[in-house]
Formats: sequence, C-alpha cells, structure tokens
Amino acid sequence: MTFGVHVGHLGGPLDELRRLWRWADASGFDWFSASDHFQESPPQGGDGDCFEAVSTMSAVALDTTRVRVGCLVFCVNYRNPGLLAKALCTIDHLSGGRVECGLGAGWHAAEYRGYGIPFDPIGMREDQLEEAVQILRLLFDQAVSNFSGEHFRLENARCNPKPLQKRVRIWIGGQGEKRTLRAAARFADGWNAPYLDPAAWTQKNAVLDDWCEKEKRDPSAIMRSVNVGFYLGADHAGAARAEAVFREHWPAEENRRGFLRGTP
Repeated sequence: MTFGVHVGHLGGPLDELRRLWRWADASGFDWFSASDHFQESPPQGGDGDCFEAVSTMSAVALDTTRVRVGCLVFCVNYRNPGLLAKALCTIDHLSGGRVECGLGAGWHAAEYRGYGIPFDPIGMREDQLEEAVQILRLLFDQAVSNFSGEHFRLENARCNPKPLQKRVRIWIGGQGEKRTLRAAARFADGWNAPYLDPAAWTQKNAVLDDWCEKEKRDPSAIMRSVNVGFYLGADHAGAARAEAVFREHWPAEENRRGFLRGTP
C-alpha cells in the first residue's frame, strides 16, 4: 500500500503549496497530486485562486526528488491529448522519470462554460476519454503514431524524446459503472476513485473486477487508489473547528462520504 498527498484545488499562496509538496517529498509520501481546474470548484463559490495544473506539476518535478508527480486527474477536454502527452513527457524528464498520467471525463460545467469549452453530454465525454487514453499510450510508446477517432486524430505523429521511464502508467479516474470502469478495465494501468466510503469502495471494485472479466483482463493488473478527505484537529477543540468547516464546505449529507473527521 502506498500513500500520497492530493490537493483538491491549486489555490492559496504559491509558497505555501511549495512547502506542502516539499514536505510530502521529505516525509516519505509516494505521490503528489492535484485537481485539474481553472477556477475554484464546488462546493465553494469559484472566486478563490487556482493555479494551472500542468505548469504546477512541472514545478513539483523540479522541487522534489522522490514523489511520483501527476494529477488525479487531468480533464481530457481541457487540452488536446497530443499536447498533454508532450507536456507529460517533458515533466517525466524534469522529474527524472517520476510522472504519472491520470485522465478523467470532466464534470465542472461552470468551468467549461466560463472558458468556452463545450460541455458535451457525458456519453460523448466518455468517448473522448477512451480516445484520449489510446492516443497517450501511442505517443508514449510508439516511434510514429496514427489514430483516427471520432474526436481526435494523429497522423504520423512523433513524440520525442520518449519518457525516461519504460512505461508511463495511465490512470482513469471516476465512478461511473457503465463507461468509466469499463474504460479502466479496457485501457488503464490504474483506477482512481474520488471520496468513497468503505462500502462504496468495495462495491465499485467489484464492478471493476466484473468489467475485467468481460474484457479478459487480470483484475490484479490494475492498480486501485482512492482519494480520502481530511478534516482533522489536533485536539477536541480543533476537531470541532474542522467539523464546522467541513459542514460549511459540504452541506449536503450525500456529499460527505470518503472523509476522515475528528482527531488523529
């Protein structure tokens, strides 16, 4: 089992963020990740600071020596997948071979609209996700890549230099049982789920195992990870303050799964 630090959105003073990822690196964590957003995401109002994820991961790569570097997950609609492949290859070289590639179908409708990105129906976004993961795999691995899809194309594309590591692992993130977990079984090296409680985690893993059987894939070949939120205090008074913040951030009970609350 490995542990990483995931930042829900890249806000706050940059010096504070740099201290955080340096601390994660020095403290023995295995991964530093952040969400891929252009503006603060719900349940907050959207006015907070939010640094761009790819360029931030480049800084993480140069500021650290051992943590794996990558977002869980990059939204495939925010960048052409070929451009994302080039960026991740560059980060792999900057980090000495520590990049991870996480991909998701996107969900933040207000962010899409705000930046003029079409917010297509979920079925189409899942189609785009499946095409994107194939394109990144080709560009990471092949000398010359060709791909003709409904949404993306490659024509004699060359992605040099190749990543330093022999195989960049591609993760697919999300919980959708009909499409996302099928795509993970079909294409991914790993699956990431955001904020599940133990019962939901067990159930989603069973669905992924079923898809692996249908896709003739060994379930043990797919790595599994889950994001867990923390609202903790060093003592009971601190825990009470953290609980007040938690309830302000997540007023709806159905959004409160997958968080650890209280004292350590």
